[in-house]
Amino acid sequence: MLELIIKRIEKERNIVLLENGKIVEYYEETEEENRNEGNIYIGTVKDIVKGMQAAFVDIGIEKNSLIHIKDILEKKDEKKEKTDLNQQINALIKPNQKLLVQIKKDSNEKKGARISTHINLPGKYIVLMPNTDIITVSQKIEDKQEQERLIKLVKDNISKGNGAVIRTSAEGKEKEIIEDISYVESKWKKIVDANKDEKQKVPRLLYKSEDIVEKMLMDLIDKGIERVIVNDSKDYNEINKIKNDNKEYKNLQILVKSEDSIFDIYDLEQQIHKISNRKIWLKCGGFITIDKTEALTAIDVNTGKYTGNKAMEDTVFKVNKEATVEIAKQLRIRDIGGIIIIDYIDMQKEEDKKAIEELLKKELKKDRSKTQIEGFTKLDLMEMTRKHICSHKD
Repeated sequence: MLELIIKRIEKERNIVLLENGKIVEYYEETEEENRNEGNIYIGTVKDIVKGMQAAFVDIGIEKNSLIHIKDILEKKDEKKEKTDLNQQINALIKPNQKLLVQIKKDSNEKKGARISTHINLPGKYIVLMPNTDIITVSQKIEDKQEQERLIKLVKDNISKGNGAVIRTSAEGKEKEIIEDISYVESKWKKIVDANKDEKQKVPRLLYKSEDIVEKMLMDLIDKGIERVIVNDSKDYNEINKIKNDNKEYKNLQILVKSEDSIFDIYDLEQQIHKISNRKIWLKCGGFITIDKTEALTAIDVNTGKYTGNKAMEDTVFKVNKEATVEIAKQLRIRDIGGIIIIDYIDMQKEEDKKAIEELLKKELKKDRSKTQIEGFTKLDLMEMTRKHICSHKD
């Protein structure tokens, strides 16, 4: 059973996704946080930094945003051809030039936001990519015939000059996908029309991305979410409006509980407290540690108290196997993004390494976020990446 619990205390919200009473995703947000990822702006190029092949763009928020040359050049399907980065950025854009951009990564105390001219507009079944002909399908849809069917369906119904990423939720759908394409393209048309209005000031916001709860509901309705529990009338009214505007949500329960009792369900306070722990014990007696740095997240696997009753190789494999399931779970719960390096206990057998890599891929399929496993390096470190769902955790 999937449930979403939202606890609001004054200007702060705690958002918890539960599966059979266990936390699988957890987010904290405050009204003071200026979350802009996904927003689309018309901005003005300010400074071009040739040495970095990048430019600073004023989009109307506190700090100028940074754009790299790769995010200005025409988007390519990198499975088929590589982007030529040997061009000079000052040949592509000039100071004071207007630029339509989307925030890909929010600003923080040290850096401005990362932006791109490659726009992504999410719908329920597709993510629209304007100004490209690329149509790809989620890696989590593995059936080749279904992949081909979905790609053909989208190609036949999408407007010329638009591409798309077909989401996992599209599997088995047809009419719903066609309706979703029409809906997302209508949003894009409004953005284009707003951009054409020369009377409006530059820079300015053209499109505000959905908030995290709305995105979660969009992703989870096909996964069988049954109810949402809130303690605030504002959240209740907003979610009830989403339910009334979308027939897919007709069976969704929305309940209101008091602030004092809402986290008593499933002893959530204790579960949340464990999320911040650096060390996580495994059932076998081993443990993992999670250390975040500015550049990457390092996860170390240790045998701990577990010695096993069999050969050392079997002991190591058992700990690594259990650690893999826990690591996939923790990445999702903590919304860890960016580069992730996992230091497993050394395995001598190649088949054991392959089995651990396949298990990690399997467990990560439960994650709503995009993940990419690069495999074991020459130093026997597992290298992977994960995209944040909620960018403010950077």
